[in-house]
Amino acid sequence: MMRKSMILDNFTFPFVLKACGRLNNFHKGVEVHCVSLKMGFGFDVFVQNALVYMYFQCGVVEFAQKVFDFMPDSGRDVVTWNSMISGYLQCGFCHQAVKTFGKMLHESGVRLNDVSIVSALTACARTGLLDLGKKIHGLIVVYGLVIDVFLGSSLIDMYTKCGQLEDARKVFDRLLDKNAVCWTSMIAGYLQSDMFKEAIELFREMQMAGVNAEPATIACVASACGHSGALDLGRWVHNYCEKSGIEMNLVVKNSLIDMYSKCGLVDKALEVFHLLTNKDVYSWSMMISGLAMNARSDEALQLFSLMEGSSGVRPNGVTFLGILSACSHGGCVGEGFYYFEKMTGQYKLPPGVEHYGCLVDLLGRANLLVEAMEFIGSMPIQPDAVIWRSLLFACSRHGNVELAEVAAKKISELEPEKCGAHVLLSNAYASASRWKDVRMVRRNMGAEGIQKQPGCSFSEIDGSVHEFLVADSVHCQIGVICDTLQAMNVVLKSRLFELDFLDY
Repeated sequence: MMRKSMILDNFTFPFVLKACGRLNNFHKGVEVHCVSLKMGFGFDVFVQNALVYMYFQCGVVEFAQKVFDFMPDSGRDVVTWNSMISGYLQCGFCHQAVKTFGKMLHESGVRLNDVSIVSALTACARTGLLDLGKKIHGLIVVYGLVIDVFLGSSLIDMYTKCGQLEDARKVFDRLLDKNAVCWTSMIAGYLQSDMFKEAIELFREMQMAGVNAEPATIACVASACGHSGALDLGRWVHNYCEKSGIEMNLVVKNSLIDMYSKCGLVDKALEVFHLLTNKDVYSWSMMISGLAMNARSDEALQLFSLMEGSSGVRPNGVTFLGILSACSHGGCVGEGFYYFEKMTGQYKLPPGVEHYGCLVDLLGRANLLVEAMEFIGSMPIQPDAVIWRSLLFACSRHGNVELAEVAAKKISELEPEKCGAHVLLSNAYASASRWKDVRMVRRNMGAEGIQKQPGCSFSEIDGSVHEFLVADSVHCQIGVICDTLQAMNVVLKSRLFELDFLDY
C-alpha cells in the first residue's frame, strides 16, 4: 500500500499493529508507530489503542505506558483503559493493573464494562486482594451488570484463589446457564483447596447436567482422583476422554500420569508416559516422582539418566525433588548428595526448603540422625516445621529421644497450635518405654487445648469415594457398616479359636 502511495487511514494501522504484536515484532511495530505519527494519527484513539496493545504483546511495558500517558484524558475510551489493565496482567504486573483499574474508576469518567470487571477480578485473584474483589463484586450490582458465565467464572476464580470456597459456590449455584468454564473453575477451586471429594462430586453433577467436559476439566478431575485414591473413577475419566473425543493434550496426559502413579498403578503411568510424543519437563518430573513414591527408586534414577542423555529437556527443581525423593526411599545416601551437588553445580538451580527437607529425610531414614542434625545446622536457609517434623519422625522410628525432644521443641515454636510434634514425641517416648513421659505429653496437650486431628480414611466403591473419620457416625449407612464389622469380628474370633484348638 505504501509503495503504491495509497491513502492509509485510522482503520489500516490497527490491523498492522495487531499483526506486529502477535508476531512479537517490536522493531516493525516501532516503524509503523513512526509512520502513524508522520501521517497525523498521533491522537487517534483507534491507532493509539492498537499501539498500547502492540507494545504489551511485545512485552515493552514502558512504551505502552508512554503511549497511554501521551493520550489526552478526553481521548481515552473504555478500550484504552481495558487494554492497559489486561496488558499489565499479561506481563505479570498485577498490582499495577489494580492501580490502573482504580484510576479508571475514580478519575477517567469512563463507564466500566464486563471486560474491565473481569480483568480487575483476575488481578485480585492473582494478588489475593479479597476485600477489593468483594468491592468489585458490589460494583457489578451497582452497574446493573448481569452475572453471566463470563463474569461468573471470573468471580468463582477470584473467590477460590482467595480461599473463599463458600462464596465461590454461592456465585456458582446462582448462575442460571453454566458452561464448561464455570464448572471447571469451581472444580479447580476445590482442587486448589485440597477438597478432592467435593471436586469429584461436582464433576458427577456436571455429567448429570449434560455439560461436556474440556481438557482443563479432565486435568483437574484426574488430579483429584490421584489425591483421593479414586482409581476406578480415574480409569473411567481416562476412557471417557478417549470415547468422547476430548483433546488429550499434554496437560491432560501429565495429569493421568500423576493420577495412576498416586493410585499405585505405576505401570499404567509408564504406559501413558511412553506414548507421549512430545514430553515436557513436567512429564519427566511426574514420572520420576511416580516411580519414587512407588518404591521403584532404581527405575527413577535410570529415567533421569535417560532424560539427561537423550530428551533434550532441561530438568528443573521439581525434577530434582523427585530424584532426591527416590534416593530417600531407596536409602541411597551417597547418590542423594551427588544429585544435590549436580542440581546446584551443573544446573545452577537454587535449592528450596523442600530439597533440603528431602536430604534430612534421606539421612533420617538411614538412621544418620546426628548427621541430619548437623546438616540442618549448616543449611543456608531457615528450616521450617516440615524439616524438623521429618527429623522428629526419624527419631521416633529409631528411638533417639534426645534429638526428638530438640526437634519437637522447634516444631512447637513454629506451629504452637498443631498437634503433630506432641504425637510424634509421645511415640518416641513410647518406643523407649518412657511411659511416664508419654502421659506427661498427653496431659500437656490437654492443658494447652491442643487436640489431635482425627484419623481419616477413604474407600472407593463403584467409583464413589466414601470418607470415614474416627468415631464417625454421619455416613448414611453407618448402622449397616457397624453391624457388618461386628459380624466380621465374630467370625474372625471364632476362626482364631479353631486355629488355636488345632494347634493344641
